[in-house]
Amino acid sequence: MNNSVGNTGRVLWAGLRALLVLTVITGVLYPLAVTGIAQLAFPGKANGSEIKDASGRVVGSELIGQRYDLPLKEGEETAAPDLRWFQPRPSNGLGTNSVNTQYKLILSGATNRSGDNEDLIQWVKDAKAAVIKDNSTASYTVRPSDVPADAVTSSGSGLDPHISPEYASLQVHRIAERNHLTVARVDRLVADHTDGRVLGFIGEPRVNVLRLNVALKELTSS
Repeated sequence: MNNSVGNTGRVLWAGLRALLVLTVITGVLYPLAVTGIAQLAFPGKANGSEIKDASGRVVGSELIGQRYDLPLKEGEETAAPDLRWFQPRPSNGLGTNSVNTQYKLILSGATNRSGDNEDLIQWVKDAKAAVIKDNSTASYTVRPSDVPADAVTSSGSGLDPHISPEYASLQVHRIAERNHLTVARVDRLVADHTDGRVLGFIGEPRVNVLRLNVALKELTSS
């Protein structure tokens, strides 16, 4: 009996020591080492890929999309887009950021509706009509064939921070008119903030909407 109790005690003590050692190694030392390496090698990515404005204030992450809406009016359920800013892909999962200095994440997720779903089809039609209406100006008319797919569909996460160069270009005339800028100047702004394919062949060219709007705010402020 004594031998049995002693053996059990030794096994438990050995197990406890193993637990303590592995907890220190995998729960403390390893995370600290990985965090230290990440901070040294990739500080920006390790800290959330934060984007700052000209004053140094963090306005969001380059990995998560944001909305640019007007303040919600009394009686409204959905805020109208603030057309002074470049608009992201449509999504109900984005936080609000009408002046590019606030950020709030609400939720993330896709609609999970099939391509022949009547609600989804109507959403796309409504979004397309809104894009045409919002981006047509006195000197520029958006044609239905000009509207790219990403202007009327959300991403799988609903938080895509990028739009296509085509969708950014479609918004140029409206941005120029609303902010009293020349079309050529806004075109150049879009070109300066268009990222090419990764390594020259992976993915598609894209524009980060938050970075573009930060640059637009700096331009209009100056």
